[in-house]
Amino acid sequence: MPDTPAIEVRHLTKRYPTGKLAVDDVSFAIHPGETFALLGPNGAGKSTTVEILEGFRSRSGGDARVLGVDPARAPRTHRERIGIVLQTSAESPNVTIAEQLRHFATLYPRSRSVEELLTATGLTDQRNTRIAKLSGGQRRRVDVALGIIGRPEVLFLDEPTTGFDPEARRQFWELLGRVKAEGTTILLTTHYLDEAAHLADRAAVVAGGRLLDTAPIDAIGGAEARTPIVRWRDDTGTTHEHRTEDPVTLIRTRSEHATLHDLEVVRPSLEDVYLGMVA
Repeated sequence: MPDTPAIEVRHLTKRYPTGKLAVDDVSFAIHPGETFALLGPNGAGKSTTVEILEGFRSRSGGDARVLGVDPARAPRTHRERIGIVLQTSAESPNVTIAEQLRHFATLYPRSRSVEELLTATGLTDQRNTRIAKLSGGQRRRVDVALGIIGRPEVLFLDEPTTGFDPEARRQFWELLGRVKAEGTTILLTTHYLDEAAHLADRAAVVAGGRLLDTAPIDAIGGAEARTPIVRWRDDTGTTHEHRTEDPVTLIRTRSEHATLHDLEVVRPSLEDVYLGMVA
């Protein structure tokens, strides 16, 4: 990958006038063309970090760069190179979905087709519905369509599939795959761990404003956190639990001397590792 990160934060800090430290010395870099998931519970500092990178919120300390530009001083030409899907929407309520998309398509030199976006976000049947009449989930899909319509070099997605049904989520994942294939760098925040596992190359986990880990998506938490767990009860009802890289040998050895009741082997998922980190 190119040496220059598409997104980079170094010792990023945000302290509010109330004294709350929302982001506490966070550092990470995202490679061009990479999909990077920012994970953490509510109040962890995810949205604050993303808003600083988008240029919507000032930072208290540290450094931030998006496409080599400080987002706090970004010119209009820089903003044309990024796409943003915020947690809250601000569409025009009295136009239809198709009208809104057609209008925004005229603002970009290489915009996606309206039909592609309607299909990808599951809004084809609502194309002539006024935005004011849409459900919350449908409005969220319009947000996503507007965020990617200009084929951005960097795309910020803040909880993009909230309100999507399973079919619409899958369609959106397929669209993001095409966006990524075009070389777009994607920074994603999501509460859906399966979504992060499916889409992201790497992830960072934050809690209480601090960075807990940054790693490839299948290595978050380190090797030990993903070691299989063998769990059973003995004849007295006592529960035993052991981590081992060789569950078969452990089970064979233990069962030679006693009966293993309710035996199970658990291979920790991304969700298991994540919950263990932020608990």
